Amino acid sequence: MRITRKVVAFTAVAAASALALTACSTSDDSSSNPTKTGGDDSGINTETSVNIAWNQPFYSANGTSITGNATANNVILYMLNSQFKYYDENLKLTPDTSFGTYEKVSDDPLTIKYTFADTAQWSDGTPAGPEDLLLEWAAQSGKFNTVEQKTDDEGNVTNQDELNKGVYFDGASPGIALIKETPKIDGKSITFVYSKPFADWDTNIDVNLPAHVVAQRALGITDAKEASDKLIAAIDNNTTADLSKIAKVWSNDFNFVQMPAAADKNLLVTSGPYTITDYVKDQYITLTANPDYKGDHKAVFNKVTVRYNGDPMGQVTALQNGEVDLINPQATADVLTALKKLPNTTVSSGPEGTYEHVDLQFTNGGPFDPKTYGGDKDKALKVREAFLKTIPRQEIVDKLVKPLDPTAAIRNSFTQVPGSPMYDGIVDANGQKAYDTVDIDGAKQLLSEAGASKVKVRLLFDPANTRRQNEYQLIKASAEQAGITVEPYKVQTDWGTDLSNATKFYDAALFGWQSQSTAVTESDANYRTGAANNFYGYSNKKVDSLFDELQTTTDTAKQEEILSGVETELVKDAFGVTIFQFPGVTAYNPTKIGGVSKLTIAPTIFYGFWNWTAGDAAKK
Repeated sequence: MRITRKVVAFTAVAAASALALTACSTSDDSSSNPTKTGGDDSGINTETSVNIAWNQPFYSANGTSITGNATANNVILYMLNSQFKYYDENLKLTPDTSFGTYEKVSDDPLTIKYTFADTAQWSDGTPAGPEDLLLEWAAQSGKFNTVEQKTDDEGNVTNQDELNKGVYFDGASPGIALIKETPKIDGKSITFVYSKPFADWDTNIDVNLPAHVVAQRALGITDAKEASDKLIAAIDNNTTADLSKIAKVWSNDFNFVQMPAAADKNLLVTSGPYTITDYVKDQYITLTANPDYKGDHKAVFNKVTVRYNGDPMGQVTALQNGEVDLINPQATADVLTALKKLPNTTVSSGPEGTYEHVDLQFTNGGPFDPKTYGGDKDKALKVREAFLKTIPRQEIVDKLVKPLDPTAAIRNSFTQVPGSPMYDGIVDANGQKAYDTVDIDGAKQLLSEAGASKVKVRLLFDPANTRRQNEYQLIKASAEQAGITVEPYKVQTDWGTDLSNATKFYDAALFGWQSQSTAVTESDANYRTGAANNFYGYSNKKVDSLFDELQTTTDTAKQEEILSGVETELVKDAFGVTIFQFPGVTAYNPTKIGGVSKLTIAPTIFYGFWNWTAGDAAKK
């Protein structure tokens, strides 16, 4: 699951069925029929280019770290890197055999073998191999971490000496943590043995960063093979001194918001059809086709430039002016109306795989933390419940979503997309419907019982996002009626970075989660104690136990029962509330780009870029 700024990427949870785009229309009949074009021996026409608008800048090439786990990063990484599998247009998991194959070797114990293809290689010519998966396992399993990163109220690391001496990977995956034995490497293959059955093993792990580059940077080794061998030895032997350096590089070095310096060019090594060739902070990132890519997903456009613009109407104007050729702006009635008036523009709209929600902080010393009330958990719970009772979910849906989708309704599940098989049963069980209607009197009563006066809530959201600003105003006005002051949290760096790192700063967060898979256990990372996407200090032993059970459950009826139990606990604890499923709109210039097929989950409009088509207008 990814946070979306889009949002997120980065991206609802465990969708059991796909929501297709609807109402595909063209505002003007275009005579252009884009076709694939060729050029050099690689099949790439070096004259072709396309510009795409996106609403949040790329900031990390490590898409699976806690910091980098966001749609803003992963839609770019989707074009940069190859993996063992991907979702097709029907959300069917499909192997990319040009990168490698994987198979279940045994059910007892669950054993999965990955084998790299001869055509799998990094853009610096180094073969992709088992060491790349081994590194991802080491980073996500938690097995090697000896220390946790600590920060002060300004986000500065306060225990750097500890980190320098110990091992801290900025990653955590409950599924990967089930692989307790060090994986075995045999030639181009690596085998993972799970400590117990795992329902979502086929989506659990894939290649992320180039292991040889991480080791080169961490250990000061120039030769790629020697660096990889040293990394494997450090993991096999649990060599703390080397692992500490490797962990720091994995966690930190690949985070960048502009083109790295020449000395750091190895941060740009990729395993897919594109490489980053230009990046201007907050403006655009340019990807250029890698002529040495040997896989099946070859680039159609020689250059893909993603231009950043958080203003939905600004994206519409950019499309109208020819500055961009494909957009997926945050949908509003005004945006959709404006798009349908543009000539030579193909427009489609429909629900997306992202949902809006508000989460609350439990351990930051703020209004929802028991420490604020002398450790009284009941008082803190009542204050959380009081705030949630004031969130005008129906008003938000009516004013901001229904103009785009008249059938829009409040979403009442933390883990399921409306319309999916489990949705109705879980919603009937979890109790979140109690927050469908604003209850100011009930909120006042709870605050009185808690002895809480002058409650102030610092709400974190993307300040550049128009719809979020509108939501904030509606929430603020409603909460004030109960005596709760809501003010915008002043973003320190990037709001997504603050979301994951600045747990002492904000009290509630308003953003979206977007699925990147259909895994039933995807929500595990959001609500389990200490999990990667649990940024709030939330901890419930029953929830943890239910997720443990879910990991090994393949029966769908039992899965629904378990998730109902999880969601019931979330509601009882006043973790937060879900609000609505995102309405979506996509528009593009068919004289520049064709073959656009958007997924409801990440990577959305970037899906199947190897199937895009480029017409004459795409040539420089």
